[in-house]
Parts: sequence; structure tokens; C-alpha cells
Amino acid sequence: MDMAHLNIWAILVSALSTFLIGGLWYSPALFGKAWMRENGFKEEDLKGGNFVKIFGLAFILGLIAAVNLAMFLGPEADIAFGAAAGFAAGFGWVAMFVGTHYLFERKSFTLFLINAGYSVVALTVMGIILGAWR
Repeated sequence: MDMAHLNIWAILVSALSTFLIGGLWYSPALFGKAWMRENGFKEEDLKGGNFVKIFGLAFILGLIAAVNLAMFLGPEADIAFGAAAGFAAGFGWVAMFVGTHYLFERKSFTLFLINAGYSVVALTVMGIILGAWR
């Protein structure tokens, strides 16, 4: 894959979409309370930490994922292929490996569904953006 064919704006927007989806996904309106409960977190546990580091590195990781998916899709991808490939990457690769980790780490099935579900949705949306925006 020639890197010159990558649409940097689509990559940036798709990387940013992971923040929008994650913000909603892990909010109290959706799965935030269950995610906290399953991890054994309390509100005060989440107030500490270096948020610049956390969000900065999370964006870089999302950017790497977006570049990787864009390279996988190729320059001829359309919205349907982008959605299908994003879903396949999220469900078939990420969720299955997360599930394997969770089995050995003895984490709950609920936590698996929350975290793997986010990956499936985020990568599907990322694929839609990349496939639609050529």
C-alpha cells in the first residue's frame, strides 16, 4: 500500500470518532456504571491520573488503528466494504483476542461485552468514515 493514497483527514476524523464513541459508550447514560462496577472502580479512583497522558496516548493509539485500517481497506474501498471490514476487525480480531485475555485474567463476561462491544462499534464507524471519505 502506497502511503500517498491515505486520506489523512479521514484518518484523523476516524481516530477522533473513537473519542466521541468512547465518551458516550463509557458514560453513565450507557455502560459507564457497569464498566466501573465490573472493574471495581469508584468515582474517586478515576479522578486521579494524568489525563493528558491518558487521552494523548489514547488518541495516538486510535490514530495508529485508523492508519492500519485505512491501509487494509486500500484506495478503492467504499462505505459498505469499510463498514464490513471495520466490523470484521472489531469482532473477529479485537473482540476475540480481548476475550482470550479475559478468560485467562478471570474477568467478567459483562466487562468483555462492554469493552469488546466498544471496539466493534468504534472500528465499524472508523471503517465507515474511511470507506466513505476518499
